[in-house]
Amino acid sequence: MTETSTTSTAPWWRGAAIYQIYPRSFADSNGDGIGDLPGITARLDHVARLGVEAIWISPFYQSPMADFGYDISDYCAIDPMFGTLEDFDALVVRARELGLKIIIDQVYAHTSDQHPWFTESRSSRGNAKADWYVWADPKPDGSPPTNWQSVFGGPAWRWDARRGQYYMHNFLAEQPQLNCHNPQVQEALLGVAKFWLDRGVSGFRIDALNHSMHDPMLRNNPPAPDTGKVRTRPYDFQLQVYNQSHPDIITFIERLQALIASYPDTYSLAEVGGARASEEMKTFTQGDQRLNSAYGFDFLYADNLTPRHIAAAQDFWPEEDGAGWPSWAFENHDAPRALSRWSTPDQMDAFARMKAMVLLSLRGNPILFQGEELGLLQDEIPFELLQDPEAIANWPLTLSRDGVRTPLPWLAQSEHGGFTSSAPWLPMSEQNLSRAVDRQEADPASLLNLTRHLLGLRAADTALRRGSCDVLFADETRLVLRRKADGRSVLCVFNMSADTAAWPAAIPTEGRVLAAVNNTEAGALPAWGGIWIIEGETA
Repeated sequence: MTETSTTSTAPWWRGAAIYQIYPRSFADSNGDGIGDLPGITARLDHVARLGVEAIWISPFYQSPMADFGYDISDYCAIDPMFGTLEDFDALVVRARELGLKIIIDQVYAHTSDQHPWFTESRSSRGNAKADWYVWADPKPDGSPPTNWQSVFGGPAWRWDARRGQYYMHNFLAEQPQLNCHNPQVQEALLGVAKFWLDRGVSGFRIDALNHSMHDPMLRNNPPAPDTGKVRTRPYDFQLQVYNQSHPDIITFIERLQALIASYPDTYSLAEVGGARASEEMKTFTQGDQRLNSAYGFDFLYADNLTPRHIAAAQDFWPEEDGAGWPSWAFENHDAPRALSRWSTPDQMDAFARMKAMVLLSLRGNPILFQGEELGLLQDEIPFELLQDPEAIANWPLTLSRDGVRTPLPWLAQSEHGGFTSSAPWLPMSEQNLSRAVDRQEADPASLLNLTRHLLGLRAADTALRRGSCDVLFADETRLVLRRKADGRSVLCVFNMSADTAAWPAAIPTEGRVLAAVNNTEAGALPAWGGIWIIEGETA
């Protein structure tokens, strides 16, 4: 592999650590139990102290909240529960004072069914926005136009009596599919992007990008082979060939990136899911005319964190001219807390330290979800308190997204964790209150302080931040990566098991130890061991 050359001209985002904020659950400034923009502004010091370069804020736009903000009724307005445009401007100013870039979600695949565009589109077949959404006539027997299924369950079509047609929705029926094949729709979405770029954001995380264009021929999806895995939704019985991932998405991506790149110091990140996510992530980020980075679900729904899984993910993104730059997330607002998936209570603290070091060893942009720096766990939300429409619809087989969205605990001894002064929108558990920010601030050995330390080391080291990555060794329990840039080489050695492991025979032990977790030393790998060694340097 060619060694990466790192110069002062490298863009800020290449290797930057990003912190995701879910605004409903970060900090509540007005006591209504729901987090808001002023709450984020008031608590930004915590994020800045972590040592990340940017924050990604999940949707805060005007919305009826059928899918908690991913159903947008006005792309250029703030929902009153989160504040005002003036509050957003104040957030931008404070972030700049702290040296943080702001990335915000953009949702281009669908809107809310209460968006004025959809209200006009459904009013007749001849209005100015009649073709802004995906409409189709029924089959002769009145059934939906295709066999496509929605992610959240049931057909991806809803009958609308006003038009006498079906409209498409890949997700909730309250989220009608935009017809992004339509040049007018593309222009409108580019106008939305420009609005926020002019307001001072440094880029976008683009939601469900591969869902933004369908097959205009309306061909049926083929059945998916039975893998033996329990299928909880009709969606799982199909291969999503025609309801998403149309090749024309690339043309729109290039238009969007041209706009984003016309603003200085910007960054674009695509979310890409589905069976062909790896291939599409590469396509969406190939060359200088497309998006800067993409992330998928490599780890977000993985049952285990294994050396071979990590090795395969890293090998898929080699250092090549024109190749894209990956991003990585172990958890986010849609995926269960990683510690609850990958560890057991008796091993959790040691595992969390090793996991933090692994994430920050990967070539790409690490994305930390709020509370990951505290080691928060997945909360169990009883059915009567569920808010997540997917979990309610597929109860009890779909793991609730509410369990990862519970409020961030700031104060361990406060009734509501310092998040709010009233009842929070989702309950807070004792297990996570015990991991509150104030408690970990006071503990030099806490995961919070370790995360700050590792992020600081990574930010200052060219090899760890944006160097090449060679997988030197990977078996059932051990992983060795070599990060390299500008003649500097860092070995990242891990034992991803609860038992002591032998140091891999071919891996050198000489060099200066940059960082280590769980009492790891060069040449010795205790349970959940991890170490960074700078090759060619002495202590």
